[in-house]
Amino acid sequence: MQEWECQQVSGGQTETEKRNRDIVEIVCQAFNDHDPDSILKHFAEKSEWLLSRGTPPDGMTLSGKTEIRAMLEHRFFSIPDMAWEIHSHWAVSDRVCSEWTVSGTEANGAKLEWLGCDLWRFNRDGKIVRKDTYWKYAGDEA
Repeated sequence: MQEWECQQVSGGQTETEKRNRDIVEIVCQAFNDHDPDSILKHFAEKSEWLLSRGTPPDGMTLSGKTEIRAMLEHRFFSIPDMAWEIHSHWAVSDRVCSEWTVSGTEANGAKLEWLGCDLWRFNRDGKIVRKDTYWKYAGDEA
């Protein structure tokens, strides 16, 4: 585990934790603005995004800004009314967690309204190196 050198700020939060939380707030707004450029400027070149859907147990993993951009552009095109309501963010060390509800209409007309969270991890330079997404959605348990 890496050691982080941080100074404490008010409320017991470190400067690094505050910086990372602030970046996540900016990125979440960029998701609501459907703005891949504003999102990706906060990602490291060798970042990854683990999607909720895909091959268990990790889902689909997107590697690097090119793959992440392609997914963002596809998602914003195919769900043009996609929007996130942010419930909370909290930061500890190099990690931030976001809780949210996302809604929108898929291309097949299906409405989505999912409660979810993102687990974000940052490098020392304040760039996102990993985004891991989880959500709950309507449906019967098998």
